[in-house]
Amino acid sequence: MVPALFVLAAAAPASLPIPAPILTTPQARDTLSFAQPETARVTHVDLDLTADFATQRLSGTATLDILAKPGADRIVLDDDGLVIARITDTDGRALPYTVGASVAEKGAPLTVRIGAARRIVVTYTSAPKASALQWLPPALTAGKSKPFLFSQGEPTNNRSWIPTQDSPGIRQSWSAHITVPASMMAVMSANRLTPEGEPAGKGEKRFAFNMPHAVPPYLIALAVGDLAFKPLGPTTGIYAEPATLARAAAELDDTQKMVAAASALYGPYRWGRYDILMLPPSFPYGGMENPTLTFATPTILTGDKSNVDVIAHELAHSWSGNLVTNATWSDVWLNEGFTTYFENRIDEAVYGKERAATLADLSWDNLQRDLKGAGGPDAPSTRLHGDPNGTYGELDYNKGATFLRTIEYRVGRAKWDAYLRSYFDRHAFQPQTTAGFLADLRANLIHGDVALEKDLQLDRWAYQPGLPDNAVHVRSATLAAIDTKLAAFDAGAPATSLDRSKWSTQEWLRFLNGLPRKQSPARLAEMDSAWGLSRSPSAYIGFAWFSLAISNHYDPVVPALDHYLHTIGRGLFVFPLYRGLMAQGPWGQPIARRIFATARATYHPTVAAALDSIITKPS
Repeated sequence: MVPALFVLAAAAPASLPIPAPILTTPQARDTLSFAQPETARVTHVDLDLTADFATQRLSGTATLDILAKPGADRIVLDDDGLVIARITDTDGRALPYTVGASVAEKGAPLTVRIGAARRIVVTYTSAPKASALQWLPPALTAGKSKPFLFSQGEPTNNRSWIPTQDSPGIRQSWSAHITVPASMMAVMSANRLTPEGEPAGKGEKRFAFNMPHAVPPYLIALAVGDLAFKPLGPTTGIYAEPATLARAAAELDDTQKMVAAASALYGPYRWGRYDILMLPPSFPYGGMENPTLTFATPTILTGDKSNVDVIAHELAHSWSGNLVTNATWSDVWLNEGFTTYFENRIDEAVYGKERAATLADLSWDNLQRDLKGAGGPDAPSTRLHGDPNGTYGELDYNKGATFLRTIEYRVGRAKWDAYLRSYFDRHAFQPQTTAGFLADLRANLIHGDVALEKDLQLDRWAYQPGLPDNAVHVRSATLAAIDTKLAAFDAGAPATSLDRSKWSTQEWLRFLNGLPRKQSPARLAEMDSAWGLSRSPSAYIGFAWFSLAISNHYDPVVPALDHYLHTIGRGLFVFPLYRGLMAQGPWGQPIARRIFATARATYHPTVAAALDSIITKPS
């Protein structure tokens, strides 16, 4: 049965938009939030905050619009370290509140006695070490002259700077006024009402933003810095520090084509503009799909467009994730698996079938790696629906995408595309669960076809560990050619004999990751001398090379590895490298601890906290 939607429409004031529906099925219960939305829920957030770089705090007010059942006299919000001065109704009358005990990965419940109030004002300050916020000194920016601030909300970090119900299933519209130093620019994941800011006195500027659509609260995002803008097309553009802007704009000049390709596949882009913010190197992800403004890592800038699939991925989230959102983090594959599949379709439309096949083939490699790393295909962490902390590695992405690709190959692309487009239309601006998706699939694609249901193995894909035997593996001719060269090199061919002058990042990754993990010091030295791997401008190639070198205790690479770990904060790279060092016992652990001691300050708080647990493990 399709899950029922719960809307307290009868209690909504006439002046407010109809709130986004929520799911109240057992599968939609968010165990990582204290909110009780079936009783009272936030429907709109209005922020008025000032960024203080000296104290590393955001301070001001959050005004919350509330939809509550008749007779409900309290609302439970999520809080992680907020310093609350007071909570009132809009007439200034104090409202009693309590902050409960803190719980790991959840923060604390903030319970407000609202009485008859349906709009409340929280006056507060974020803590200097708020998990969502990274305050960078000038030395850690591209321009080296001004500080920088950016937020990262997913999955549960926005409760450290916004007092709201921080759950993906409780979608909220929002607006904001942000006051910053006059020499800086503020951008947010919303319509930018004052792109250049307005004077606010005392050497400050004030920026205004509005997001009329109800979105999951983890998508409320902020950045402040020395930023400039360059258009990439009629509805696309890029923000970056001036020192980075030209290079980033040249690399990402196909963005408008991607938007057109995505819209042709699965329906209109519904967010107005699609802009990109190129962040400093400490940004912990490849990209973050904040609506209207993807946050992106500079590690994708390699000069050859090899890694612009990251932008295709974040753009695809404008449908899968932002438009239709996992109701809880146990179902994050509904965001990431759908998006990885959709990303590949955008790549095919813009760059051709072989480029898409190459990326899909590498995705299969990563899927096999993670199935093995999770402890084998029967490990519980290989299930798509399961632990709220997600699957092992990138299984949400690659197993989820393989699931959808398998359906495409079984039913045919035309039928599958028509279904997906209708799916996004039916569930636009709503949360979704695995159970809800499977019900929709059965109702609108399978239509009771017993043979098709059996062939697809839907429940096995969604709820069981491992990889079903009907999984589709797309093979790339480009990577097959690399495999031939890899075999020759492994048989003893000299490094200088390989013509790799036109290799893409993906070809390098297939080659380096395909090498036997045991290599002699002489062979490693030969590779580095011939190919300049330690000096590669590609963070992806560097990562693959350093991983191989670490597994062989290759001392000559340590200075370059030290530099790499001080200049890149992307979790995809730094977590495995530190784990790799720590796994090498007396050789690698001192190196890891020495590098981390000085590099820690360059990482986003969430990355630094996770690395703390890796580095402090006993020898």
